[in-house]
Amino acid sequence: MNKRWPEPSADDLAAFLAAVDGATPLRRGGRVLLDPPKPSPRPRQREIDEAAVLGEALHAPLAVDDWLDLGGADSFLRPGLPRAILRDLRRGRWCIQDHLDLHGLNRHQAHAEVTAFLGDSLFAGKRCLRIVHGRGHGSPGREAVLRRLVKSWLGRCRDVLAFCHAPPSDGGDGALWVLLKGSGQPR
Repeated sequence: MNKRWPEPSADDLAAFLAAVDGATPLRRGGRVLLDPPKPSPRPRQREIDEAAVLGEALHAPLAVDDWLDLGGADSFLRPGLPRAILRDLRRGRWCIQDHLDLHGLNRHQAHAEVTAFLGDSLFAGKRCLRIVHGRGHGSPGREAVLRRLVKSWLGRCRDVLAFCHAPPSDGGDGALWVLLKGSGQPR
């Protein structure tokens, strides 16, 4: 609907011209045109791939290596979830989206770092993480204190679905791969 304004009368036009007499027009250059912010990109293919991995894990039958691998103390799977999720994590079917290195931290600093890292990762929508806790070579008695503590903290976190030791090329016994709940899953 195009609204047309009535033509101004001669008196109105004369009053307007008298009011703007002596005014100088603004320069055209130097104006800033603001475009609306562009939306941040979403990795849709990765989201589709991760949904497919979870779908397969929920409905796939157990393989022979899953039966042999049940009950490993170096891994964790949230009760009620299929073992295929842990198997896929171990096999590297999830891409590592972020990592945290705890070398040189004491247990209190490490706990604060792990808590903040998990919270930030959940907020950013990251699902698969690597936490490097080390092998304990720098600890008194060469005992891997952080390894035991990090596993305990992760096991108590409701947002952690599973974790396992990383392969030797990615830290081995000195690192964990962690799988978090997705944003669409209830907490």
